[in-house]
Amino acid sequence: MIKPFLLSTVVAASLTLYGCANSPTGRQQILLFSGTQMSQLGAQSFEEIKAQEKINTDKKTNAYVQCVSNAITARIASKTDFTEWEVVVFDSEQINAFALPGGKIGVYSGLLKVAVNQDQLATVIGHEIGHVMANHSNERLSRSQLANTGLQLSNVALGGSEYQSMAMAGLGLGVQYGVLMPYGRAQESESDTIGLKLMAEAGFDPQQSINLWENMSKASGGNQPPELLSTHPSNSTRIQNLKAEIAALPAINVKRQNCKL
Repeated sequence: MIKPFLLSTVVAASLTLYGCANSPTGRQQILLFSGTQMSQLGAQSFEEIKAQEKINTDKKTNAYVQCVSNAITARIASKTDFTEWEVVVFDSEQINAFALPGGKIGVYSGLLKVAVNQDQLATVIGHEIGHVMANHSNERLSRSQLANTGLQLSNVALGGSEYQSMAMAGLGLGVQYGVLMPYGRAQESESDTIGLKLMAEAGFDPQQSINLWENMSKASGGNQPPELLSTHPSNSTRIQNLKAEIAALPAINVKRQNCKL
């Protein structure tokens, strides 16, 4: 049976192989994958989604979503490894959107019923692009890999112990709720911060982010899971944090956008 101190040594040694970086807000990250790898994964995932989901072909809707997306992506052209973003509207009642490494943006038409103006849509798209800017997909994959490595090493250390099954079950719960999910909430809050700045710099009204999440709260109908067991901050926490972020934003003198549906 491997002794606990030896297990710790093995885990510590493995950490030296991992890449350390800082997010745009200065938060320390562990990134195991290259930008090229993540872009390839993002492109592959996007093609799979397009094959599975119905694509919205309404010209007015697509022009509107493209207008908002273009205004934001133009602000970060020099900060990414890619210059063009592919924007697709999916014909679905889902209240959702996403952005993937490699410059891919997906918006579900159901979101437009909750994000009722250009500024609220810009809040969501800015937030999703914030995930890409901060390498959150890379970080999540890396932490998942690290968690799996820890579970495998712990399994070796426990050997054939009669307590192995119980210990592994407990450790799995600890990894899920003690490591992966809290970092998910940190990433979501960080994307709010990044996205708010991006949309404000692009000429959208950051105050509308509050209205958006109030709309989101109404749309959820009280079915949101407890914050502790969710990768997203609660709507009330999100609104409180955004109010503080808005108050701290510097004065931005830019021309207002005029994207209309």
